Amino acid sequence: MGNDKFKRYTVTAALPYTNGPVHIGHLAGVYIPADIYVRFLRSTGKDVIFVCGSDEHGVPITLKARNEGISPQEVVDKYHKIIGDSFKDFGIAFNIYHRTSSQTHHDTASDFFRTLYDKGVFSEEETEQYFDEKAGQFLADRYIIGTCPKCGNEEAYGDQCEKCGSSLSPTELINPRSTLSGAKPVMKKTKNWFLPLDKMQPQIEAYIDLHKDWKPNVYGQCKSWLSGGLNPRAMTRDLDWGVKVPVEGAEGKVLYVWFDAPIGYISGTKDLCDPDLSVEKKADYYLNETLKPKDSWEKYWYSEDTKLVHFIGKDNIVFHCIIFPAMLMAHGQYQLADNVPANEFLNLEGDKISTSRNWAVWLHEYLEDFPDKQDVLRYVLTATAPETKDNDFTWKDFQARNNNELVAIFGNFVNRVLVLSHKYFGGQVVMGSGFSDTDLKVMEELKDYPSKIAASIEQYRFREALSEFMNLARLGNKYLADAEPWKLIKTDEERVKTILNIGLQIASNLAILAQPFLPFSSQKLFNMLNMEVQDWDKAGTLNLLPIGHQLNEAALLFEKIEDSAIDAQIQKLMDSKVANEQAAMKSEEAKPNVSFEQFSSMDIRIGTILEAEKVAKTKKLLKLKIDTGLDQRIIVSGIAEYYEPEQIIGKQVSVLINLEPREIKGILSQGMILMAESSDGNLSFVAPANVFPNGSTVR
Repeated sequence: MGNDKFKRYTVTAALPYTNGPVHIGHLAGVYIPADIYVRFLRSTGKDVIFVCGSDEHGVPITLKARNEGISPQEVVDKYHKIIGDSFKDFGIAFNIYHRTSSQTHHDTASDFFRTLYDKGVFSEEETEQYFDEKAGQFLADRYIIGTCPKCGNEEAYGDQCEKCGSSLSPTELINPRSTLSGAKPVMKKTKNWFLPLDKMQPQIEAYIDLHKDWKPNVYGQCKSWLSGGLNPRAMTRDLDWGVKVPVEGAEGKVLYVWFDAPIGYISGTKDLCDPDLSVEKKADYYLNETLKPKDSWEKYWYSEDTKLVHFIGKDNIVFHCIIFPAMLMAHGQYQLADNVPANEFLNLEGDKISTSRNWAVWLHEYLEDFPDKQDVLRYVLTATAPETKDNDFTWKDFQARNNNELVAIFGNFVNRVLVLSHKYFGGQVVMGSGFSDTDLKVMEELKDYPSKIAASIEQYRFREALSEFMNLARLGNKYLADAEPWKLIKTDEERVKTILNIGLQIASNLAILAQPFLPFSSQKLFNMLNMEVQDWDKAGTLNLLPIGHQLNEAALLFEKIEDSAIDAQIQKLMDSKVANEQAAMKSEEAKPNVSFEQFSSMDIRIGTILEAEKVAKTKKLLKLKIDTGLDQRIIVSGIAEYYEPEQIIGKQVSVLINLEPREIKGILSQGMILMAESSDGNLSFVAPANVFPNGSTVR
């Protein structure tokens, strides 16, 4: 496997902000790929630690606290538990899931900053920064919103536009405003400490150029940043929530969250390797006591024979590939990442996942609605992972992949071979008198699957690896379907023994190879086969189950998901969308007052549409013939984009009949029908709830 120079592996997954739960975009982008990789390494016997934790010092957390009227600590305590519990229940097998509000982290981050400070790495600069005079506070990046200069989004943050993904600085925003008071901020001088990325660019560039084998999206984004020239970046902020800057003259300042957060991987490793970790921390940290590290924390970060891999989303590439490596270079003791496999974004039902719009599938809610289907979501999100480009999750595809692939291929094969073994041979592993050419061909094909799957995982091509795994399940399914042991049992019992033996051996191989992708199903299959969990190197053979081995009872590996369950999820999303639209609706401002006499001069009557047709060479106009009760007249109305002509014949409408006639596209229009228009541009007729005589007056 891979490069033998590495004795141990340190694998990190991006620290999620504790200002909200985890959703499927996070899972597909970071946590499932990382978990597959780590579970594979463990199955091959590698010394690996898997570190993650809650990022509890970001500005979004202080904004959340402010909006909810609670303290930042209360916010992070709430979401640390929700996120940690979700990961644990979903089966993300971290060695430790810790938190950056811990004392260990504060000490580690402070010591790291102090080391760079004492080495003279930072430049101390007085710069102008946005200040909210009304709130009396300097504004960090996310305390400022304005119009994005790249795409025109009016709600872009001071560090990033979430609509187009562009990285920004607050001074680039058009019409900036404070999120604290809504006021326009002013520029005011303040002192901060900067990491001189400009001076370090040659060193950083040399590091990036050593890794041309990185995923194209990662390497390409790094080269783009470097080609534009790096600038010094402030590593401190004027805030009161975070790790305090440990130098004199830094009162009221904390470490920049992107200086602080990646150090969380190190502080998490320290606690993981601490044999005297307190009982309270062990409970709070979601420490996996069964995955004890073999070495000191320094070995996992300082040693050249340790491979460091960061799993992140594409919005974190610059921080993990340029800023954090620059910090580690400046420190001098740490090894740099060997790879940073970042995925693209996952969309949901054709729309961008949005926390603020509640357009997401939240992990903790999924686990409530589908408590025994962790592996189904793992499978679907891996099969559709946005590895090279943005991809889309739909509930219908989720259902189809479960029913047509997990149930119909993998589950069907396992169920058949186990049920038939119990039916014909009392659940014992038996063997016939010899192998056919087909048997030998299947056995030969089987040998290659472990190495093919392993190669794809080692190259971070998890979709490809999962596809190869399912090809083995297809091989088993086809073998059984072609052999038809349920027919042969009447005439050739010896042949059936061989068929079922090969089928069971394939099933046991699937149990081993499923471990990285479908850990719950793998364990369930091991239990049905009455096998101990086997390491990866045991796969690829047909002697995993000895003759006479007793199988446990068969059970369904996967169950069909009914339309009703999917319809409920789609309805939940639609309800969220409607609620969002209603919350976002803004009524037009009232027009200037009119006198009663002016209003009384309008003659509005109830009429019925008798005829309707589209006006030639226009997209918006319909020619209507309306019975007003006084006469029948022609009115031209701009509603063609909302109504088909045949749909509205016979409809009653309100008509302003004393509007000055005017010619529109050569047609004399004698009046106006009244329409209600919502803030999102939808139109509806203003009409009586019950049928009224034509000519009735609207007052």
